[in-house]
Amino acid sequence: MALDPFPDDWSRALCIVAHPDDLEYGAAGAIAGWTANGKQVSYLLVTRGEAGIDGMTPDEAGPRREAEERASAAVVGVDAVEFLDGHADGIVEYGLALRRDLAAAIRRHRPELLVSINHRETWGGLSFNMADHRHVGLATLDAARDAGNRWIFSDIGEPWSGVRRVAFGGSPQPTHFVDLGDAIDRGIASLREHAAYIAGLGYDFDPDAFLRDGARRAGDSCGCEYAATFEVSEL
Repeated sequence: MALDPFPDDWSRALCIVAHPDDLEYGAAGAIAGWTANGKQVSYLLVTRGEAGIDGMTPDEAGPRREAEERASAAVVGVDAVEFLDGHADGIVEYGLALRRDLAAAIRRHRPELLVSINHRETWGGLSFNMADHRHVGLATLDAARDAGNRWIFSDIGEPWSGVRRVAFGGSPQPTHFVDLGDAIDRGIASLREHAAYIAGLGYDFDPDAFLRDGARRAGDSCGCEYAATFEVSEL
C-alpha cells in the first residue's frame, strides 16, 4: 500500500518517548525538517536511559545520557527537553501513573501533534520490541484523549483537546512518510551525539550507514531519495 505524505497542517508538536536516543533512530531527521520550516517541537523523555549502558552504573549513565539527549535535540532545532521523574528505565509500567504524567505534559505544551515510538510487538519480522517502547507508545495514545477530558485527571491543569494526530516512528505498519531531503544529515548528526550509548553497544555501529540505509529503503517506496515513515492515528 502506498504511503501518504505526512500532514503539514499543524504548528506545535510534542515528542514523547521512553529513552534518550529513541527519537534519533529515524524520527530526528523529520524533526529537523519540521523545525527548519518553522514548526515548534518539544521533547518529553519518560526516563533518562539510566539502565541502557552495561559498563556504566545508572548513577553515571542517567546524567550522561540526559546531557547527550539535550545536545542531540539542539542539533535538530529543539530547545525544550523535559525528563519525567518516577519512571525507571527498563521497567516502565503502562498504567494510570504514566497516563497521568503524559496527560499533564500534553496540557502544558498544548500540541496539535504527538510523536512517539513504535508501540507494536515487533519492528517487523522477528525483532521483538521492548516493553518500555510498547508501554510509552500506548500510554501516549491514551493520554492524548485523557488530556482533553476535563473529568479525567482534573487536578493537573486545564484540558487540552487540540491533539489531532499521534505519529509513531519505526512502526512496522506505516501509513505516512516525510521526505527528508538534506535534513537526514542533521538526523545523523543528532544520533552521533549519543556517544556514550553508542560506545557501550559492544559492537561497531555507524550512525550514518544505519540511518541512511534505512531512509533510502523507505524513500525507494515513497518516490524520494530519503524518507522517514510513521504510523499515524487520527483523533
